[in-house]
Amino acid sequence: CEFNSANELFAINTYIEEYAFGNQFNHKARNERKLLLNKRELKTLAKNVQAKGLTIVPLKLHTTEKGLAKLDIGLCRGKKTYDKRESLKEQDTKRDLDRIKKSF
Repeated sequence: CEFNSANELFAINTYIEEYAFGNQFNHKARNERKLLLNKRELKTLAKNVQAKGLTIVPLKLHTTEKGLAKLDIGLCRGKKTYDKRESLKEQDTKRDLDRIKKSF
């Protein structure tokens, strides 16, 4: 999710499947989607993103009976490089152990 120049929040590269029985005026499947938030919510999110270096991440996508899509978002802090290296090492060792278990 990113802010644009008009201080509006958009979900980038969101995939919502096209309506099968639609016509030529159907929406694009992969597109930017504007998120509807209150001004107060937008200000607090923008402040946290700029000041603290957090990022806005989509967590869950809900659909209503009326056909509306609701997106749960969260503020997250990225990993440091040493944390990334440790998690990659753990994944490699787990993959190697799974291969060994599979062979026996």
